[in-house]
Amino acid sequence: MRALIYGGGAVGLGLASCLLKSGLRLDIIARENTVKYLRKAGLVRTGIFGEYHAGPSEFGSYAALDELDEQAFDYVLVCTKSFDSFEAAKDLCEHKSIFSEKTKIVLFQNGWGNAEAFTCFFDRQTVYTARVITGFQRHKPNEVEITVHADSIHIGSLFDAGLPAVRDLVEAINKGGIPCETTHRIGKDIWAKMLYNCALNPLGAILDVPYGKLVEQESTRAIMDGIAGEVFAVMTKAGYETHWESAKDFLEVFYGKLVPDTAEHKSSTLQDIAAKKPTEIDALNGAVIRLAANFELPVPHNSVVYNIVKFIEAKTR
Repeated sequence: MRALIYGGGAVGLGLASCLLKSGLRLDIIARENTVKYLRKAGLVRTGIFGEYHAGPSEFGSYAALDELDEQAFDYVLVCTKSFDSFEAAKDLCEHKSIFSEKTKIVLFQNGWGNAEAFTCFFDRQTVYTARVITGFQRHKPNEVEITVHADSIHIGSLFDAGLPAVRDLVEAINKGGIPCETTHRIGKDIWAKMLYNCALNPLGAILDVPYGKLVEQESTRAIMDGIAGEVFAVMTKAGYETHWESAKDFLEVFYGKLVPDTAEHKSSTLQDIAAKKPTEIDALNGAVIRLAANFELPVPHNSVVYNIVKFIEAKTR
């Protein structure tokens, strides 16, 4: 079995470590600096699922798809930031030689709208989506630490594609150390993560505080209540579902378990801003705003935090 990791950031390297440990033939597409480190020192994984090192001769690392041979992959794991989805899909589509009729694309990305970008170029039945709530942190270009793990990685299809086609990949990730399973409810999983991220991610970035601080004041709780209510209304109007019947049901779990479990966590948007990198706000609250526009639904809470983050992002880059 042969797999390609497209995007050698923290998530990509974490998944690569699993696939290499389970014995897959693997190639990684990453930025030139990452490729340089991988070719020199290999890939190193540390953290809660144990240490693992793959030498540079055990896998391929490249800065562009043009450098690959023309043998097809069984799986292409897309681990880019959400704002790169369209260009990533286009790039992969322009290299048809690495695809066979059986190749499956699995998106390990944040937010909503990534699968739609890929279906502009690929048949829906080849595109799968993963829900990841495992924490990955990259300390050096070739080193990744798995810092926290809230639940198994879930892999499924938003377009009712068959799950047997990805079971070998799921088994490989499991063997490599991170729990992983298939699901027929991936849409519900993604919208559950959207509710969580849209409420916490932008506000944590704007106020520069960990998530736990956001629940201590009634003022910030009111904002998060408003965001979650709007997300739930848009999701329902657009015909999607999640694991709760109402925003109220979600918020009970949100305040009772989800936030306490991640109280010390700092927003990825905050980390991107601090690093002067683009944020993924367009795939989070931005995606909610775009969906809401289709139904003329007002989403003032999402719009305000979205626009503030966009201002901060522009000012710091």
